[in-house]
Amino acid sequence: MTDTQLTFFPPTPNRADAIAAGFRFGHIGTHTSRTIMVPDLAAVFAAVPVNSSRSDYASAIIERNCLGKPTVSTRRLSNQRLGELYGLDPSLPVFRILRRLWRMPEAGHGLLSLLVALARDPLLMFTAPVIISLPDGAEFQRRHTKTALEEAVGDRFNEATLNKVVRNAASSWSQSGHLEGRTFKFRRLVRATPGALALSLYLANAAGLRGNNLLTSGWVRVLDCSLATAKELALEAKRLGLIDLRMAGDVVEFGLSRLDPAVGRS
Repeated sequence: MTDTQLTFFPPTPNRADAIAAGFRFGHIGTHTSRTIMVPDLAAVFAAVPVNSSRSDYASAIIERNCLGKPTVSTRRLSNQRLGELYGLDPSLPVFRILRRLWRMPEAGHGLLSLLVALARDPLLMFTAPVIISLPDGAEFQRRHTKTALEEAVGDRFNEATLNKVVRNAASSWSQSGHLEGRTFKFRRLVRATPGALALSLYLANAAGLRGNNLLTSGWVRVLDCSLATAKELALEAKRLGLIDLRMAGDVVEFGLSRLDPAVGRS
């Protein structure tokens, strides 16, 4: 596997299963206007109790203005964009898992946010190979990301929109810790947490990957994990009660149902 060959889905993915988990597909996404908005998401989670309804999240953002936005229109737009990126809906498994992992010590909020946003914003996903292929310390070149987007979306976007997506994506990858700097951005390796590793395994499984392929998927490689590190983090996630895991030689079997607080251990 080369650095640019990230496997997020099997050759013939079952999109119905992925959508049921909370994935979104298409060629249009939130990054035409916003980033992954980690500070806003943190503020919403601080203001809204766990297990609240989608309408409760909307009320907190629009009516109670928990994000401190200056106008009703910006509050409504923030509610819409956060909903696109994360669901804000306890009926979605990926959102339930996100809220659970968010409360863990040293959760790695930027990485958790990025992983869910990758599953729900195709535009951000299109930029992943460019970012992950950069070695530590390498300068981020906007033109490479723009080329990757152009290849993915064709002529759907004009020049101004493409440039805005690139800027927003660069900001998102900065919020996750993959890029650092203002005028010039440089690649930095992130430090994965057991919770982020567990979420990446869940997303890989929901995308249709199985067995050892979960540990080598694009979802895990976004965490800058070697195979050995991924296995160590998986064992820690098991110790924390997030997943079930069995290793027999080179064969790895995962049980991921207990990660979802609405399902528990099967």
